[in-house]
Amino acid sequence: QVQLVESGGGLVQAGGSLRLSCAASGSIFSINVMGWYRQAPGKQRELVASITSGGRINYADSVKGRFTISRDNTANMVYLQTNSLKPEDTAVYYCNINQLGRGTFWGQGTQVTVSS
Repeated sequence: QVQLVESGGGLVQAGGSLRLSCAASGSIFSINVMGWYRQAPGKQRELVASITSGGRINYADSVKGRFTISRDNTANMVYLQTNSLKPEDTAVYYCNINQLGRGTFWGQGTQVTVSS
């Protein structure tokens, strides 16, 4: 089992920034993909960004150039720096770890609200 705990969400004005953090603990294998997903009210959960243990990164088109994902493999942390936030970025943001056949786990989510 892996436990994921997100932090850093909150209320911010359009154009502002937030830094989301996710701490992973438990049975973590060295080869994995960590990512951030989000779910807005009435919408499906969608991938925001992901990063492999080797550092390969993928972003949703809607956040390219504004969001930056990073990770610290030693500390089992993944981060999402969100800049130039827009009201449409409002959602619950979830941390995810995919251990490639050894289980996929989710955090409890952190709310990000962007006011116009």
